[in-house]
Amino acid sequence: MASSSRRDGRPGRSWTILIVPSDNERARSITVTEGTRKLALWGAGILCAVVLTAVVYLFTPYATPSARLLMAENSRLRAQIDGIDASIAALSDTLEQIDDRDREIRALANMPDDTSTVSAAEAWTGDLREIRKINVLPQAPMRRPFLNRLGFGDNRAQITSLTQRASALAQSFRAVNDTLIRNLERLANTPSIMPTTGWLSSHFSTSRLHPILHENRPHEGIDVSAPMGAPIVAPASGVVRDVGFVTGFGNTFEVDHGNGIVTRFAHCSRIVVRNGQRVSRGQLIATVGNTGLTIGPHLHYEVHVNGKPVDPLRYVLPERNAD
Repeated sequence: MASSSRRDGRPGRSWTILIVPSDNERARSITVTEGTRKLALWGAGILCAVVLTAVVYLFTPYATPSARLLMAENSRLRAQIDGIDASIAALSDTLEQIDDRDREIRALANMPDDTSTVSAAEAWTGDLREIRKINVLPQAPMRRPFLNRLGFGDNRAQITSLTQRASALAQSFRAVNDTLIRNLERLANTPSIMPTTGWLSSHFSTSRLHPILHENRPHEGIDVSAPMGAPIVAPASGVVRDVGFVTGFGNTFEVDHGNGIVTRFAHCSRIVVRNGQRVSRGQLIATVGNTGLTIGPHLHYEVHVNGKPVDPLRYVLPERNAD
């Protein structure tokens, strides 16, 4: 072992490495001093630091400014996606409530469930559950491909599904609305009240003795006796037609209510509407009189459905029947 002098004059520590070949060659020795050992250790430490720095720079996103910016952008986008997820969840709950109400309204409108809408709702709900399962934000920062992994594609699928569901519900509501409007129009145009207040003096009959002609004839309406000049109102909405004087019926006119329903009013003292005029239920249209063949003031009231006379009492609500 060789030695080197220290500052205090004493020899420093040193190590001798003996190398013995396997053949008959002469053995060699290498002497390592304390200074050489420390220098070697420092060199190894510097080399490890360089290698570690290279690994961090090449294989992790923490070292460069762009990587730090990417991490910050990642966090910001993650927060935005959390907000979008909350909004989508609230919207999906709202659409589910609207879907329930749509079923109720369709039942009210006497419309069957739209099978395409129902199947779309079931598929939409299932897809949404699956989307929510896979829409988990990553916890570690990442480079460019991270945008899709952040959940943008999943949110896009959610929004597309919700948009399709909202469109299906809108179409269903339009169909229900159109049906309800038609039903309301039909109800508004269906006679349901007595045209005047009085007492029923003659019923609808296929054969009745005429009080003046004294012969049996069909009586295609009802007679409501009332004071002269008593108001006659429209039993439903419709369009006035055929205003004029008819032999035997006197001052007569009709109201076309649509859907094949026509009402006729005879023996009026005065008609206050004109041909083509639209009237609504309860509107004054004439006054009771005794024009034509009568024995006293009364209203002769007929209802025709698809050209055939029917009993007008079928089109009068019970509480409004002045029998």
